[in-house]
Amino acid sequence: MLSTTMIRGGASSIPMTIALSRWLWPCCNGLRMEQSLHITPHVPSQRCYSTKRISRDFSDCSKDSPQSHSLSLHQTTTNIPQRNTIFDQNPITSNHQQHVIQSSLNMSRMIEPVSPSRQTSSLAMSSVSSRNHSECGSSSFSTTTSISSATPDFDLVLLKHKLTQEDLRKVHDLLVEIARAAGKIMLEAEHEFLVAASTKNNTSDLVTQYDKQVEKMVEECVMETYPTFAFLGEETFKHGTKLADSPTFVCDPIDGTLNFSKGVPNCAISLALTLDKKPVVGVVYNPFRGDMYTAIKNQGSYLTKTTTGARFKLPLQPVSAPMPSLRTCLVAVEWGNQRKGPNWELRTDVHKKLLTDKEEGGAFCNSVRSNGSAALDFCYVAQGMLDCFWEGGVWVWDVCAGWIILEEAGGIVASANPGDWEPTLEGRLYFAVRHAKHEEQKAVVEELWAIMGDRKFVY
Repeated sequence: MLSTTMIRGGASSIPMTIALSRWLWPCCNGLRMEQSLHITPHVPSQRCYSTKRISRDFSDCSKDSPQSHSLSLHQTTTNIPQRNTIFDQNPITSNHQQHVIQSSLNMSRMIEPVSPSRQTSSLAMSSVSSRNHSECGSSSFSTTTSISSATPDFDLVLLKHKLTQEDLRKVHDLLVEIARAAGKIMLEAEHEFLVAASTKNNTSDLVTQYDKQVEKMVEECVMETYPTFAFLGEETFKHGTKLADSPTFVCDPIDGTLNFSKGVPNCAISLALTLDKKPVVGVVYNPFRGDMYTAIKNQGSYLTKTTTGARFKLPLQPVSAPMPSLRTCLVAVEWGNQRKGPNWELRTDVHKKLLTDKEEGGAFCNSVRSNGSAALDFCYVAQGMLDCFWEGGVWVWDVCAGWIILEEAGGIVASANPGDWEPTLEGRLYFAVRHAKHEEQKAVVEELWAIMGDRKFVY
């Protein structure tokens, strides 16, 4: 049974100082870690803040490890009326999951990397520091990145909705916290899927249960904190519902459900906030790889390795490799569940021509990949792991968070159909291209459009 309370912001903006002390790094045979969370309200409030101490002991770890480190993180809580979020009881959640989710929500405040500096700069990355630790073979990598001020047009958007860049930062921090909790649920589910796979013909019902459980948790949490915002989720979506101009949370609880059900570690929770039907905050988290992709409009996008706390600005290569044509590209494609009709014929023909030798009229691209998660495909393009991703037929919740992560990494999103350089978030037609020279991005898009000729997806 699940009964979890999340700490929420109060009527005042109250800074919190999170001190992580006595971090004893892993030794050869185990780990001992003691962490303290001290939260001191700046002014009186009704919050239920308390000091918590978490200690985890593993056998054969030296208690006299010479490695000791401390990390400080300053956050500002959400400037809204005080509320407590109680996740309703759910029959598929074990008592152990209760503890896991609560620990995740608490731990997220302790290990989330330091927020980027607010200084304006034309440089994306301002400083990098690293620490190497002997014996245990551990290292810590941190990046401090300067933030550009909002563009005049986006300033007007924020003004229209009575929001600030700092408000977006608070939303970002909340979504990161929620994603960590959802990731814990997904990791705990792995055992149940292994058991189910050996005793049942299929695990589709179990997938649906976890999809609904995660989305319910997300919706309750964000709506408790931002009751005036709208919510659009895959599991609760009603046909005909349209994305509104007003602030809207968009959620795909588990993107890549087939991978999730089969134990393929390529699935993620995708969370975003939109303003005027465009993503402005995005969080995509794959707990199986420990990859947390995040972005805020005009504040850059980042990859955080949650297993180590290392944080990297995207794209990973500030000076991207040349991308003169599809010939050099590693292209992501997906197959969808519509396996007949004109859309299927177009999809498979383009896939074939991407791989076919130029002498046979193809693009002869480097290769193609099908990862089974559109959200992660967008993030992999943002990272530079993939060069582009061509897709038609997925939904707004599949791409919303990944879209802003890609754009903040210098990538572009054109339409999967020829001629449209400004696709809508709800259009279901996307061609994501990584950071590169503008003329190279344009050339790759137009080359793929040429393969399609006058044919188009129809959704």
